[in-house]
Amino acid sequence: MARLIRMDSTGHSTLAEWTTEDAEAQERAVAAFRRQLDEGYYAVVTEGEGHARQVTELPLDAELVILRRPIAGG
Repeated sequence: MARLIRMDSTGHSTLAEWTTEDAEAQERAVAAFRRQLDEGYYAVVTEGEGHARQVTELPLDAELVILRRPIAGG
């Protein structure tokens, strides 16, 4: 089962879960993903130990998609 999680003050919150066979769950996950990006979150997918890739479309074949706020500073 794939998961969409958002990093937050509790550690993380699961926003959606889906499987390749469940089109309705995939649609809900895509909608949740889009809402979070619209609110300013970034999404990343791991690509092996120590590597991640930022994504702007929900990769439905990923096991885990992590949403986080941009890092402040300058």
